[in-house]
Amino acid sequence: MNLRRFATGAAVLFPVLALAILVTTSIGLADTATVTVKGYVLDSACAFTKGLEKPISKECAISCAKAGSPLVILADDGKIYWPIAGTTPSSGQNEKLMPFAGVKVVASGKIYDRGGSKAIVIEKIAAQ
Repeated sequence: MNLRRFATGAAVLFPVLALAILVTTSIGLADTATVTVKGYVLDSACAFTKGLEKPISKECAISCAKAGSPLVILADDGKIYWPIAGTTPSSGQNEKLMPFAGVKVVASGKIYDRGGSKAIVIEKIAAQ
């Protein structure tokens, strides 16, 4: 008799657990919405240490980027977006952003937010 109750309970519990795992996995894999960001492309050091609202100059942003400073997008609302690759292994994004260094841009892509930092996988970028 106990074996029958166990089998009945397992028959009910298994589909419920399978559904819970499927829902949890689907939520974790959900795509991030595509967002548009407007702002200036400048080097990360100046964005954080100088309190700038825009780059000092295009030449300055290019010089810092060539020296190895990652380029970021300083949005009109003051948020800083770190451009990242959407692939693994990842790759630097300075080459993609170099033509826009020191320039105001409109960039769209998937945004990721973690621990107060914001990142963007740029799908489209153009000078504003």
